[in-house]
Amino acid sequence: MGKLAVGTGVICAATVCAVAALIIQRRMKNSARWAKAMEFFKEFEKKCETPIDRLYLVADAMVDEMNAGLTSEDGNQLKMLISYVDNLPTGDEHGLFYALDLGGTNFRVLRVQLGGKEGRVLKQESTEVSIPPQLMIGTSEELFDFIAEALAKFVATESEGFHVSPGRQRELGFTFSFPVKQTSIASGSLIRWTKGFSIDDAVGQDVVAQLTKSMEKKGVDMRVGALVNDTIGTLAGGRYLNKDVVAAVILGTGTNAAYVERASAIPKWKGPLPKSEEMVINMEWGNFRSSHLPLTEYDHQLDVESLNVGEQIFEKIISGMYLGDIMRRVLLKMAEEAAFFGDTVPPKLSVPFVLRTPVMSAMHHDTSPDLKVVGSKLKEILGISNTTLRTRKVVFDLCNIVATRGARLSAAGILGILKKIGRDTVNEGQKQKTVIAMDGGLFEHYTEFRNCLKSTIKELVGEEIAETIVIDLANDGSGLGATLLAASHSQYKDVEP
Repeated sequence: MGKLAVGTGVICAATVCAVAALIIQRRMKNSARWAKAMEFFKEFEKKCETPIDRLYLVADAMVDEMNAGLTSEDGNQLKMLISYVDNLPTGDEHGLFYALDLGGTNFRVLRVQLGGKEGRVLKQESTEVSIPPQLMIGTSEELFDFIAEALAKFVATESEGFHVSPGRQRELGFTFSFPVKQTSIASGSLIRWTKGFSIDDAVGQDVVAQLTKSMEKKGVDMRVGALVNDTIGTLAGGRYLNKDVVAAVILGTGTNAAYVERASAIPKWKGPLPKSEEMVINMEWGNFRSSHLPLTEYDHQLDVESLNVGEQIFEKIISGMYLGDIMRRVLLKMAEEAAFFGDTVPPKLSVPFVLRTPVMSAMHHDTSPDLKVVGSKLKEILGISNTTLRTRKVVFDLCNIVATRGARLSAAGILGILKKIGRDTVNEGQKQKTVIAMDGGLFEHYTEFRNCLKSTIKELVGEEIAETIVIDLANDGSGLGATLLAASHSQYKDVEP
């Protein structure tokens, strides 16, 4: 009996030791995995750093590229496109005007009844339409026919309070948020697509002519009075409401900037200078790149797999279309090479753009002690459940790293504009206000991104100058701006209302 007890005890002890050894082994394995994952995390964090000195270098590089783009048409990163807008809205505009705002995966159509200085915007209506994905890579005829059909439906719903003077044609401001070589206020050929569009037969073609042809086909009697970029529309809408607006920046699906330049500072401008001595410049700053930009292997991967390899590098690290996917790529590497989410790699992590920036924003704004929102989004979007708090904290920190880099680089770009137009200093005895009109869902809805951008501007220019700079949300500025520019370039402009 004694021998049996001893034998049993030995077996039990051996079992306990074996279990303990397995537990220790598992813990050591998990510890090694965690250490490996943290190596990737810390390396990414370091490569995304944006110290103040680097931001100054980025701003200076932006100024250099702006000057190069204003000097010649070809071979420059920044196109610095002449918009032919030399007079921004004054408030005198009146009548019914439409706008079509095409700038991403959705487009909007709107109508505005303007009442001059006294009435301003008397009435406004709009509707938004999603573009089927196949039309983003189809033919230009298919895309513009789809848009014209939606416009026809919207015109048919014109209600009381909107009226066109008898015998007059309706007029439209066309906000087209892609690089265009403009030849007049109402004509311009597409240089290239961005934001996921790839319609080859439209490149080099006049987009106003294409839209007009489709409108005629769909029975829409409307004249395109102004072709503008969304950024120029935002600038025009901002100036209509605030005379101190000097520039506009879009931070949404994509990104761009426009500003008011002295016409005499545009060497490539041919012909007499405009009476206003000013010209709005569409920078197309999404294509900016510099050796000073903090790029990582994940950014290079994203670029190589994109539809426009080697282009829009600035856009690919600061805009809403890409931030979430940069983060997905980091998580995928940590999952593949450090088993960050366990022994199997979550299949959804391999799907490009499955982790969208609004989801990243929701996780970044999670203030719960156990990061409940982070956990629920990982489960809902990526199929990753039962995450530990420390895993969720790493995901939260990754949101912060990606967003902070984007926001601080955006601020450096804005500083470049301020430097170019001499608004980065304050003359003695003068405190001229400088307003930057902002638009886009990233800036409007991603609070942490917006706050970081604003605080970085303050850090870059210093307390005194920061008091003169206002970063102002111009919600729906591009749509309103397009109607205003259609009004200021109306064929009936000099005719009594």
